[in-house]
Amino acid sequence: MASNFWTSTHYKELKDPEEVNVVHPLDAQRGISVEDFRLIKLHMSNYISKLAQHIKIRQRVIATAVTYMRRVYTRKSLTEYEPRLVAPTCLYLACKAEESVVHAKLLVFYMKKLYADEKFRYEIKDILEMEMKVLEALNFYLVVFHPYRSLPEFLQDSGINDTSMTHLTWGLVNDTYRMDLILIHPPFLITLACIYIASVHKEKDIRTWFEELSVDMNIVKNIAMEILDFYENHRLFTEERVHAAFNKLATNP
Repeated sequence: MASNFWTSTHYKELKDPEEVNVVHPLDAQRGISVEDFRLIKLHMSNYISKLAQHIKIRQRVIATAVTYMRRVYTRKSLTEYEPRLVAPTCLYLACKAEESVVHAKLLVFYMKKLYADEKFRYEIKDILEMEMKVLEALNFYLVVFHPYRSLPEFLQDSGINDTSMTHLTWGLVNDTYRMDLILIHPPFLITLACIYIASVHKEKDIRTWFEELSVDMNIVKNIAMEILDFYENHRLFTEERVHAAFNKLATNP
């Protein structure tokens, strides 16, 4: 993995917000809306997490897999790249990239446990075939910098030694992968936004520390607002709406 974010392919691949939730023409023909697109990506992010928990894969690998999946769909359609195959394939690829080996046979075993539908009972050969398509969709750029990397240093530097504050901030960072923030913002700004939310919630006054960082606090606060908006709207993301979105994908235009 590259050691410098600013010279990495991750930095070069950052998107403008308006580039991220663009519905592919093939998906639009099936009636997929921007909201459907978001729902499907959220559902598949959760699916990757569930699958990884069964296989006992660490959080960083899950985060890399979700990032790959979300990157793929900035370039490819849900119609041509079936999400229920792309998501586990991204997890398989992330395990390799993060040097956390998992056997494809084990992955397929738990995929079948989580998806009972015969149509989506994929085999090892399906994972391996999709792996090449995912790699091409990613332009073979596998480097991902995560907000986790700077979190311990920032927490220590801010003088926060509160265990509950630390746990809250880590949880917030985990939840950012249920959104597209990692595709848009440098990871350290996501980290700062999570610390900002946690400090307000826990009534920790670290405003002076933020001022000394020489970062644009407007950007940090905007990211924080996106995270809070997600929590506010999360109750609207029902299984019924997810199923309805997937049903649109299954129809012929």
